[in-house]
Amino acid sequence: MARTGRPREFDRDRALDAALTLFWTQGYEPTSLNQLKACMGDISPASFYAAFGSKEALFREVVQRYLATYGQVMAPLWDETLAPRDAIEQTLRRSARMQTTRSHPTGCLIVLGACNCSPENQPVQALLAAERERSRKGIRACVERAVADGELAASPAVETLPTLLTTFLHGMACEARDGDRAKKLDAAVTTLMQVWDSFAVKPGRVSRSR
Repeated sequence: MARTGRPREFDRDRALDAALTLFWTQGYEPTSLNQLKACMGDISPASFYAAFGSKEALFREVVQRYLATYGQVMAPLWDETLAPRDAIEQTLRRSARMQTTRSHPTGCLIVLGACNCSPENQPVQALLAAERERSRKGIRACVERAVADGELAASPAVETLPTLLTTFLHGMACEARDGDRAKKLDAAVTTLMQVWDSFAVKPGRVSRSR
């Protein structure tokens, strides 16, 4: 009787990366369990549930993996060794490059991964909304630090700057998914940073925040 070969070991990390790509491409709700099991190497339902528990639990793990890898383009926002303007600019330019790279799905998983979810999947939508709020807070903190340091003049117009920057950041996901290339988005970042510069404190002018 012929001896069967040793069963192939389940590569959890590889399976997680495959799930990340699928969720990033299709979004949470359109991605079925059958598609997930197939992309993970045709694993059995028992193996899937033993490894990840549920589709939602898998997605939550995928989001953490995304944040720890591709999502690190956002890290400058919380790097206080950088000048606030540099932190914002680096974040936007790195995000533009990451979202338009063709070696993985385009756009941003945090923006596109769970939109218009049905009521039973609201916790998944809330998960990504919380991550987007974290980005908003990071951008707002950079602007507030720039005002406190006298880099930007305190004014009602400056108070709108976090919303402007956040809208651009999140909007890049749709532009990248629709085919915009890094060069085009990078040029748009240059224009956007000119808005920041228009609020900068001019030499000899004292910011009202001081």
